[in-house]
Amino acid sequence: MKKIKSIVIIALVLCTGVLSAQDKQIDLFTIPLSSPGQSGRLVLDQISGSITVTGYEGKEVIAKVSVSGDKKSSSNEKNGMKRIGNSGLNISAEEKSNEVRIHNEMWSRTADFDIKVPYNFALKLSTINNGDILVQGVTGDLEISNVNGGISLQNVEGSVIAYTTNGPVKVDFKKMGNMSDMAFTSFNGNVEVTFPNSIKANVKAKSDMGDVYTDFDMALSENKPEMDKKQTSGSYKVKLEQWVRGKINGGGPELLFKTFNGDIMIKSK
Repeated sequence: MKKIKSIVIIALVLCTGVLSAQDKQIDLFTIPLSSPGQSGRLVLDQISGSITVTGYEGKEVIAKVSVSGDKKSSSNEKNGMKRIGNSGLNISAEEKSNEVRIHNEMWSRTADFDIKVPYNFALKLSTINNGDILVQGVTGDLEISNVNGGISLQNVEGSVIAYTTNGPVKVDFKKMGNMSDMAFTSFNGNVEVTFPNSIKANVKAKSDMGDVYTDFDMALSENKPEMDKKQTSGSYKVKLEQWVRGKINGGGPELLFKTFNGDIMIKSK
């Protein structure tokens, strides 16, 4: 396992023979922080693969990865020649002022990351294909995006913005930190979020092809038509959008829930 000193960029480029379609997990690096024990942030954006991030009691970021073979190079032979190597790994990381950025430049291969961070870490994570995003036990703010996969956030405490196109969004808050506006959205998938029953918030929720459910005693607001006036013609357009609006425990920051094809479940514990 490689040690990465603070404020130093390290790249991992390995060419160690032919990788099979199911590669074993590789220990990438352990990344010390500039200010151990202080809050930090992890940034990881990639094209293909899952991302799992778990909070733990340590003071470093520990990254592992499992890589599948390049589909374009699935054969070990070509024109009578045997393949003895491939492009290997091209992953780098940098740390500065407790912000860790991991760069994955393997565009044609799937990389499944398994990362441990200190509990008090914020996260900005995104992936597009062939994977889900799972976060467990962190207290920092989360900005999570996916395209073809689900999002699952368990035992989290910070503010959350989570959105995916094809997949469910499931969030379970251990407790609430400093409340702020949050958003939980999908296009094809259920949105299920569990909050402590003491939460105070304004709710705005909409599902085009599904329903909205809650076990909170929510004070619902009347859904009034919205009127738009066109500046050029002077005409008016009146529309009624089927947003569910309400207040939990008297109201507070806005919580937005949106899906096109799925149900929305706002749960208490």
